[in-house]
Amino acid sequence: MHELRKQFRFEAAHTLRRTIDAEPSRRIHGHSYRAEVVLRGEPDARSGMLIDLGYFARSISEVREALDHQFLDEIADLGPATLENLASWIWGRLEGDCPGLARVSVYRDSEGDTCSYFGPSRPGE
Repeated sequence: MHELRKQFRFEAAHTLRRTIDAEPSRRIHGHSYRAEVVLRGEPDARSGMLIDLGYFARSISEVREALDHQFLDEIADLGPATLENLASWIWGRLEGDCPGLARVSVYRDSEGDTCSYFGPSRPGE
């Protein structure tokens, strides 16, 4: 079993309704994010790769462009711009293009926050 990881960074603004630190969160504010995408599996016998890194980079670039320097509240299918929703949203954008998708993590390094998504739950898990 092999694991292949790729990271990307993006800057984005949002608002958020919270019950703690509510007022600052309701105002438009921004964060620097880092995301990591992890693929797991066995390399293809012919190519020796889980995925061609060129395809992997292209898929991630499209996701990054959709998030970088955006107002996340305006991304219709994201929902509230939480770390949880960002990780799930990135997964949804990549799962068709990235075989062996195993984990998407979103980091706010300045705060020490991380959220990881491992894909949708399956019955019996």
